[in-house]
Amino acid sequence: MATGYGDQSQKIDYVFKIVLIGDSAVGKSQILSRFARNEFSLDSKATIGVEFQTRTLQIQNKSVKAQIWDTAGQERYRAVTSAYYRGAVGAMLVYDITKRQTFDHIPRWLEELRSHADKNIVIILIGNKSDLENQRAVPTEDAKEFAQKEGLFFLETSALEATNIETAFSTILTEIFNIVNKKSLVAGEEHGNGNPGSLAGKKILVPGPAQEIPVKSNACCRSS
Repeated sequence: MATGYGDQSQKIDYVFKIVLIGDSAVGKSQILSRFARNEFSLDSKATIGVEFQTRTLQIQNKSVKAQIWDTAGQERYRAVTSAYYRGAVGAMLVYDITKRQTFDHIPRWLEELRSHADKNIVIILIGNKSDLENQRAVPTEDAKEFAQKEGLFFLETSALEATNIETAFSTILTEIFNIVNKKSLVAGEEHGNGNPGSLAGKKILVPGPAQEIPVKSNACCRSS
């Protein structure tokens, strides 16, 4: 996958909507700004409501626009839920490795995601702030075990140091791209509306970084 930020005038082959979810202050907005603009701000303000940014990348010689949506983690903004998830084909479930509570809330976020989004949405669990290893409150193994049980990709990232941010987005976007292409091949001419938004009927799981595929998966797997 090319890592360039893309020419705005280029032809777009696909648009993939990705949602960022998780508690407030885990670094969702910082992950977004690092990916979309390669920026990091130490005095980042809390997100109010919903915002999104885009970045265009090349995947297998196709131009893919990633439309990344960021929402406030506070309860009072939960009214945006259904509209926020509508049309999303990927999700990043983010917690802060230095705050155990943010990880303990992940099952609730995952439940909300699965109740509002397409059932075959591609999900990656992100343990952010890996640069604060000396303050770690969530062992990597705990998160890895949870991801394996739920069939999620998993990575630890640092938006501050730009660690694994590209890899995280590359993993989720390439997986979506492969699913959409495989679905197009299966559907053939029936899939003539050009809308890759729905992944209904396709459950494809491949090993992600730091993840072992759950036994329940039918995918041919390899250990990380």
